[in-house]
Amino acid sequence: MDKLSRSQEDYLEEIYVQVIKNGCAKVTAISQSLNVKKASVTSALISLAEKKLINYEPYSSVTLTEEGLKLSKKIYKKHIVLNKLFNEILKLDNASQIACSVEHLISDENLSKIEKFISNTNFDY
Repeated sequence: MDKLSRSQEDYLEEIYVQVIKNGCAKVTAISQSLNVKKASVTSALISLAEKKLINYEPYSSVTLTEEGLKLSKKIYKKHIVLNKLFNEILKLDNASQIACSVEHLISDENLSKIEKFISNTNFDY
């Protein structure tokens, strides 16, 4: 499969979050959460469905395929780990926005190094 764009990763991550919370995702909820127009969501969903990452039909709920679930979990994990590093540990301004940007760039190997750092660091100082 071709590499996903940043936008596609963001959509897949949002779908994952909604599926975890609600069992499925809906166009309107995705639109509101990502602050984009419904037409943009629909285009993205069609593209993700063509890549066989989601199950989507117009006017119906969105669910993840097995491959989509695997990939979305990986994307979400990057977001969580990086958000913890930038927000809770480094206490950076705009930590969430930085995490969202870096999650698209960081390799699995570098993410593992960050996870190891976080797990081996005592933050009570």
